[in-house]
Amino acid sequence: MTWLTSLPAVVLVVGWLVLALLVAAAARVGVRALVPPEERDRVPQIATPLMPTLGASFAIFAALTLASEAGYLRAAEGLVSDEAAAASRLAWAATSPRVHSEPIHTALLDYLRETRAEEWKADAAASGDDPATARAIARLERTVRAEAARPEVGTPTGTELVVAMDGVTSSRRARIAAASREVPALYVVTLVVSGLALIVNSGALVFRSSLRTSLLIVGVASVVGLSLALLFALSAPWNGPLLVSGHPLDAIIANLRSGFFGGP
Repeated sequence: MTWLTSLPAVVLVVGWLVLALLVAAAARVGVRALVPPEERDRVPQIATPLMPTLGASFAIFAALTLASEAGYLRAAEGLVSDEAAAASRLAWAATSPRVHSEPIHTALLDYLRETRAEEWKADAAASGDDPATARAIARLERTVRAEAARPEVGTPTGTELVVAMDGVTSSRRARIAAASREVPALYVVTLVVSGLALIVNSGALVFRSSLRTSLLIVGVASVVGLSLALLFALSAPWNGPLLVSGHPLDAIIANLRSGFFGGP
C-alpha cells in the first residue's frame, strides 16, 4: 500500500473521484443490464432501506479513520519538535565552560543536514539505514562522548552532554519507529468496500431515472472519493503528499550556522 500513499495529492484526489464516479455509472448501467424487467420494481424497495445503514457505516468508518490519521500526523509533528528540542539542548550543553563546543556543533550540524536531506522521506525514513546519516550520528556520538570524558570538563557537565546526546538518539529512534507505521490493510479494505457499496446502492436507486436526475448521485460519489483520497494522503506523513514539516530541525540548522549557540 506504500505505492498508493506516496502518490501526489492531485493524483489521489483525481484518481479516487474518477473511480467513485465510474462505480456510480457502472451501478446504474449494471442494474439495468442484470436485473430482469419483471423484478426491477423490487430494486428501490431493497435499495432504499439499505441507504441509511450503508451511509452510517461508511460515515463511522471514515470519521474514525480520518480522526486517527489526523491525530497521527499531529503526533509525528510533535516527535519532530521533540527531536529539535533535544538537538537544542545538546547545542547549549556544548557551550558549558571548558567544553570545546565547535567540534560538537559541527558534528551536530552535519547530522541534522544529513537527516533532512537523506532520512526524511520514503524508505529511508522508515528504516533509518541511510549510510550518510548513520555515519553522521556515529561521528556525533564519538565527539560528544570524547568531550564528556575529558577530566577538565567535570562530571556534572560531562553527564549533561551525555544525557543531551541520548535525547537526540532517542528522539531519532522514536521518529523512525513512527515513520515505519502503516494503516492496517484490512481496515483500509473495509473502508473502501463500505464506500463503494454506498455508491453502488445509490446508483441502483436511480437506474430508472433520466441522465440528469441520475447526476444526483455525483454528490455521494464525490464525498466517498474525496474521503478516501484524504485518508491515503494523511496516512503516510513521511512518504505521502502531506509530509510532516521539518521546520523545527531547519531552525536548529539555521541557528548553528549563524552562531546562535555561541560559546561563553
